[in-house]
Amino acid sequence: MDETTIIKTYNDGINAVVSLVKELNGQVLSLAGQVNALNNRIAELEARLNKNSGNSNKPPSSDGLKKPKNMREKTGKPTGGQQGHEGKTLNKVENPDKTVDLKPTQCECGCCLSSVDGVTRTRQVIELPTIKVFTTEYRTHELVCPACNKVHKTEFPEDVKQPVQYGENIQALMSYLTNYQLIPLERTAEILSDIIGQNVSEGTLVNVNSRLYKKLEEVETSTKQQLIASSVVHFDETGMRSGGKTQWLHSASTDKLTHYEVHEKRGTQAANDIGILPDFKGTACHDHWIPYYTFGDCSHSECNSHNLRNLKGINEDYNHEWAKNMSSLLIEIKQRVDTLRSEGRAEMDFNETAKYNAIYKDIISKGKLECPIPVAEKTGRPNKNAAHRLLARLQKYDVETLSFMYDFNIPFDNNLAERDIRMVKLRQKISGCFRGKEGPIVFCRIRSYISTCRKNGQKVMESLVKAIKGEPFIPQTL
Repeated sequence: MDETTIIKTYNDGINAVVSLVKELNGQVLSLAGQVNALNNRIAELEARLNKNSGNSNKPPSSDGLKKPKNMREKTGKPTGGQQGHEGKTLNKVENPDKTVDLKPTQCECGCCLSSVDGVTRTRQVIELPTIKVFTTEYRTHELVCPACNKVHKTEFPEDVKQPVQYGENIQALMSYLTNYQLIPLERTAEILSDIIGQNVSEGTLVNVNSRLYKKLEEVETSTKQQLIASSVVHFDETGMRSGGKTQWLHSASTDKLTHYEVHEKRGTQAANDIGILPDFKGTACHDHWIPYYTFGDCSHSECNSHNLRNLKGINEDYNHEWAKNMSSLLIEIKQRVDTLRSEGRAEMDFNETAKYNAIYKDIISKGKLECPIPVAEKTGRPNKNAAHRLLARLQKYDVETLSFMYDFNIPFDNNLAERDIRMVKLRQKISGCFRGKEGPIVFCRIRSYISTCRKNGQKVMESLVKAIKGEPFIPQTL
């Protein structure tokens, strides 16, 4: 507005001045609203840019090459092995397969040393022998009795069904490389050609895994039944590409059992079809994926590693004191539970749980004052940010968040499930996506068996050989 317009308004009288001030005030209020909305949008975008695997649920692969901040507190201990740590080294074997004597035969003076006793020192070299396949030919014979002309025939062994086939050890190695070491089919064929001298086709590798898949049906059924009967089970899910589409790999696991299953859906329908959660009566540990809460026959436990990362993000983005205090409280309760558990205690005293509960609720109350929910516009919901949403979740799911405090059998986090399911991302990075529909189904069952064997101290190769023979390892955890 120029000076001439202002003077003219003044000369027009007080009513004109009042009208102009009202008009300007309306413009100021409108601009203030726009500035506030833009500031909120900038804060939201900055918070989104600041998210990483340490302060949100983003995967570590999204962090790039920048060194992430370590959430662990310094203990003052030196790096490397600690005092009293049992070290490991390459030890000599008592009975070597081969001995090479490097003994002097003659002195410079001409005296023979062959019968002279002396001091012996030894060094050993552990080596891999030349690998060569061993072929066994089975021959059946048909004989006629010379006395009565009766024909006598012998049969091939039950497991020898083809004119030429691979034995259990080679088949186990094929499955080991593709399903445990996650090596692509083409490279697996190259490894077998280089090491054992056998030119194996990719189709052969697929067929070996398909036959093994069928032999593990009983193991899968037993594992699912034992998971249903367990007191605490960890659940998680992750996306994977198969046949050009996004599929979801679901995991259910304990420290002794692992079950993977692939499904087109991520939520309730998938859990119903898999069949573990609908009949489960124990405690389901998981992240805050709402479809898990549709299963009400079991209790639930939230992953506090996720909560700590989210609280860290809130503190970094909004500098909220309540987020810092809640993180400290959760860590303090965890340390207290660990101490009591190490002393042989199975639960915390009622007065102590009541104290921590009161502190928890007080932090929630102060958090509401620190970040009040904005007044809603004339239409629509209030514009809540990440801090509002996390605060509301911690208030609503307080029992699930603190379940590890009430029952020491319930873990603080869901890291076991995340460790079990991490290999799927690793598999896709190494081998790429699955091309067909059957590939991920076969992989999930075999990998479930391998993971379960490892958790029970079984050697993977030996366990695969047993499974190929029709004698798979079936854990008994109940």
